[in-house]
Amino acid sequence: MTARKFRPALALAVLAAVSGCGSAGGSAAGSSSPLWVTTPADGSPAAPSDSPGGHGWNRDRFLAAFDKHKGTTRTASPTAVNALIGAVFTNDSSGDHFCTASVVDSAGQNLIVTAAHCVYDPGIGQRNDLVFVPGYRSGEAPNGVWPLAAITVDQSWAANGNPDLDVAFAVVQPQNGKQVQQVIGANKLGIDKGYQLPVKLTGYPSSADAPITCVNTTTEQSSTQLRIDCPAYTGGTSGSPWVTGFDPATRTGVVVGVIGGYQQGGDTPDTSYSSYFGDPVQALYDRATS
Repeated sequence: MTARKFRPALALAVLAAVSGCGSAGGSAAGSSSPLWVTTPADGSPAAPSDSPGGHGWNRDRFLAAFDKHKGTTRTASPTAVNALIGAVFTNDSSGDHFCTASVVDSAGQNLIVTAAHCVYDPGIGQRNDLVFVPGYRSGEAPNGVWPLAAITVDQSWAANGNPDLDVAFAVVQPQNGKQVQQVIGANKLGIDKGYQLPVKLTGYPSSADAPITCVNTTTEQSSTQLRIDCPAYTGGTSGSPWVTGFDPATRTGVVVGVIGGYQQGGDTPDTSYSSYFGDPVQALYDRATS
């Protein structure tokens, strides 16, 4: 099977196999979550753009923007939101980037999520020279270069490349006395959020020096896989986060998938897949953060 979301020659292995194997559980097909978090928990209106923490967004504006742009791909702007996402390189940022990863909230403030096939190739073994470069653009690393330390993948991926657990969490090393989440923030991890979700998909094609982004609604490929139609997600975009529930006050959202899974993310550039984030992914996260 051919996978076009990353470059197999550069997908070298990193150690770690954990419990929690098996097919991902899921909510009933057709369940959904709000497009974005646009009002405070008490239901009061969103703050206007000139108030503290306000950005002028409300639910109607988000819905209109989503409908206008869904299913189209464009260059991602260098914003604080997109800075949570970065390219994965071998050795340092002067080489080729071959996958994408993003920061997820953790107690250690040092965790990223990507596709397992980006960091672990069953049968090859360990590799310790991968780095995460958040906000990478045009040869620059505005938010630092963060070497990957410990990698956690599911045992079923480590043993036989189970596409339903094509997910990996990695601890990155601190830089200048700070953890990556302290520097740029993090999205939350979303578990059992359902199959029909409005998401923003942002990643780094290996042929480009800037990320691309697209919004669309996910669908159920199977009980253990999500699907999204967004054009031009070619090699290098494996591991790109699927983010929903964006909160304009914190400028963070919820990661409910990463490009990977079925066909290692998809064998055409216009349709991508993700392993469903159910209980096994929660177990994987718990192991990575224990």
